[in-house]
Amino acid sequence: MHPDAVREAARAVSAAHLFIYLVPEAAEEAAEFGVTDRAPRYFALRSAALGAVPWQVTLAAFYNFSPRAVQTMVGVWDAAPPAQWQQARFRAAERAMRRVGVPLTADRIEEARSLIDPVVAGADYAGKVLAAANASVPLPSDPLTALWQQITVVREWRGDAHLAVLAAHDLGPCDCLVLHTATGGLSEALTKATRHWTEEEWAAAAARLVARGWLTPDGAAVTESGRAARERIEAETDEHCTALWSPIGEAGARRFASLIAPIAEAFAAAGTFQALGAARP
Repeated sequence: MHPDAVREAARAVSAAHLFIYLVPEAAEEAAEFGVTDRAPRYFALRSAALGAVPWQVTLAAFYNFSPRAVQTMVGVWDAAPPAQWQQARFRAAERAMRRVGVPLTADRIEEARSLIDPVVAGADYAGKVLAAANASVPLPSDPLTALWQQITVVREWRGDAHLAVLAAHDLGPCDCLVLHTATGGLSEALTKATRHWTEEEWAAAAARLVARGWLTPDGAAVTESGRAARERIEAETDEHCTALWSPIGEAGARRFASLIAPIAEAFAAAGTFQALGAARP
């Protein structure tokens, strides 16, 4: 399977999944449980599939957030149990997709499911904590939201694989963010605001990357070596994901990417991603 097809599918999946972190429907659903702050809402909705785990487990699964960020979720399982948070997440996704008018016909949804279902069913979940948790969640009755949940499983599978690659390269939680922002993949301001790393921790991570030759001596810019390292990490993640898409092959992966593209396109047209710029959760 050509690496470009794996990358194409990964980008389509990530783009189709992304809106859930940004839409007002998610905030509205969380507010029904009395949770109004963005950080605990994010962690509760995204980690609900794991069950009522301590915040430390969510920290381990999410990797690049500081302990301070994840600790904000303490008390969310008292506000509502994980199963209710999961249903709130589904309601938010369904409401948001209906609001922006995602133009997926029943036939298109059915075809997309015929491609993604074998991928989810055939995946190896060893070491893929968030993907396995999401794969265990019963699918909602709404066909479009059910498709989105299958997309979520695959999105988290690649994310889990990516964390393993980062760890193999000895690139810690803050270090990987500094490198990612330096290469233009994330907004530094938004990353610092959402991941809650201190300026001192950020500077220490930058210093470690300077020592590796991945940032310039002043820590202000990425070097060619750093850019190559970042691409190598992405390429190795793609290599991990090749087996994931094997049930449908290259043609199936590319077709699936094209089938789900209207999800992200509808939210982009609605202005959902404007606040992010280049950033990605």
